[in-house]
Amino acid sequence: MRTVLVLLILFVASAASAQFEDVVIKTTPLTTSLHMLEGYGGNLVLSSGEDGVFLVDDQFAPLTERILAAIAEITDEDVRFVLNTHWHGDHTGGNENIGQTGAVIVAHDNVRERMSVEQFSAFLDRTTPASPSIALPIVTFSEGIAFHLNGETIEVTHIESAHTDGDAIVHFHTANVIHTGDVVFWGLYPFIDVESGGSVDGVIAGCEVLLELGDADTRYVPGHGTIIGREELANYRDMLVQFRTAIAALIEQGKSLQEVQDAAPTAAYDEAWGQVWIDGDQMTQSIYNSLTR
Repeated sequence: MRTVLVLLILFVASAASAQFEDVVIKTTPLTTSLHMLEGYGGNLVLSSGEDGVFLVDDQFAPLTERILAAIAEITDEDVRFVLNTHWHGDHTGGNENIGQTGAVIVAHDNVRERMSVEQFSAFLDRTTPASPSIALPIVTFSEGIAFHLNGETIEVTHIESAHTDGDAIVHFHTANVIHTGDVVFWGLYPFIDVESGGSVDGVIAGCEVLLELGDADTRYVPGHGTIIGREELANYRDMLVQFRTAIAALIEQGKSLQEVQDAAPTAAYDEAWGQVWIDGDQMTQSIYNSLTR
């Protein structure tokens, strides 16, 4: 039995490693001291300079070595702070590894709360175990927090009940760059994690906050997808408003989830947005669940 268990653990570890073995970390300069990093999972943004590295999110644990190597190509300074935009593993999976280097992990109160205990998602049919203590945020906030590093004012703002109940957006004022966390997905339908306190109304409200904070020159780094501007963000918001309006009207008529999905309220966008991860039926289900919970 012990041999079988060991073999099973090795098989799972090998499968997990295979998932990441071909991932290359891509670095895109935003300014001389600000960079976007892409790999497998949520987009990262790092601020570097004499005050050390401030990193937004850290993807999955198997990618930590490659992420740190990419950072080392930019700066000799250590990672001083990691800001998690929410609790999901594709944004917090590297916390344990980077926490062991001495970095201070920061997030909303609800991120620490959710990471501290096992989480189950019926929507994804996935159980996420509680994180080890070294991976938990050791500095938390309720509404927001600011950092003054590397010549930047970095303002972090909580967005209530949007993608989850612990979302944060990160505004780099000098660079005029905003990391949206998973309040914004670009080029693919967003996952609204209703079971983690998310809601379509919160996502739409979050888009309004992002639009108010930015201007015509602001670059928005979405949680997933390519860098966008104000016009693209407004189009994303309008798409979600359209979905919400249509689905709410069908709910008012007493339609069941299946009947609402059969009405295909997202059909006009499915080909462009519903092919990567969340499809039209799942997008409809998330909004339906959000409005009827």
